[in-house]
Amino acid sequence: MKSSIQNIKEYREKMNELILKTDNKNIKRFFAIDSNIYKDGTLDKKTKELMGLVASTVLRCNDCIFYHLDQCIKEKVTPDELYESLSIALIVGGSITIPHIRYIFELLEEMSFGK
Repeated sequence: MKSSIQNIKEYREKMNELILKTDNKNIKRFFAIDSNIYKDGTLDKKTKELMGLVASTVLRCNDCIFYHLDQCIKEKVTPDELYESLSIALIVGGSITIPHIRYIFELLEEMSFGK
C-alpha cells in the first residue's frame, strides 16, 4: 500500500509531465525559472527552500508546502532550522497559518523527520 507521501509525489510528477507536454513556451519558461531559482547562488539551496516553505505557508498552499518541505528534508534541514522558519511563517501569516503548520507536522510525522 502506498503512503500519502508517495501518492502526492506521483501525482505531482504525472501532472507536471502533462503540463510540460504542452507546446506553450510561457509555461515551460516559468517552470524552468522556478527550477533554477532554487539552485545554490548567493543564498544556498537549503536557505532558499526554507524561504519557499515560509512563503508557501503564509500563502496557504499545501501543494507548495509539501514540495518545499520535501526539498528542505533533502537539503538536510535541522529540526531547529525548520521550526525557526515556521515561527517566521506564523508571525508573518498570523493564526490562519496554523492549520497549514499542522499539515507540515502531519507530513513530518509520516516522513519520520528528526527521529
